[in-house]
Amino acid sequence: MSSLDTALLDDLARTAKRDGIAKTVVGAVIAEIDGKVLLLHRPADDYLGGLWELPSGGVDTGETLIEALRREIAEETGLTVTAIGDYLGHFDYRSGSGRATRQFNFTTTVTGETVTLTEHDAHLWADRTQQNQVSSAVQTVLDAWRNQAV
Repeated sequence: MSSLDTALLDDLARTAKRDGIAKTVVGAVIAEIDGKVLLLHRPADDYLGGLWELPSGGVDTGETLIEALRREIAEETGLTVTAIGDYLGHFDYRSGSGRATRQFNFTTTVTGETVTLTEHDAHLWADRTQQNQVSSAVQTVLDAWRNQAV
């Protein structure tokens, strides 16, 4: 699937609500031609501190998944989303406030030369070996990305 249709996005939201998900989050696999992926590092004093993760963030009330993805990437990295590609699946977790949370993940293409961090303390264009630093849930998303790129 190379384009995201409204029916899929509506179905994702409907399924999350049915599953008792209280908070939705969007995540982006931002890759370079050489297969490196942008990872962000959570500050040690933050919830899940020290974790390397995909650029991601919460969906605001009344916001679509796509609108949230564009906004969160800009806020967290200073990069501008130019295209959103494939849906790479989701994973569930408990937020810092204990809410059932579902993160929907997508491939994205961006423009911008410099990553400017606002919420994280480091970033890394991670090669295949460095990508192993992420959680098992994010590893599954990266595996899906690699499989659809073949």
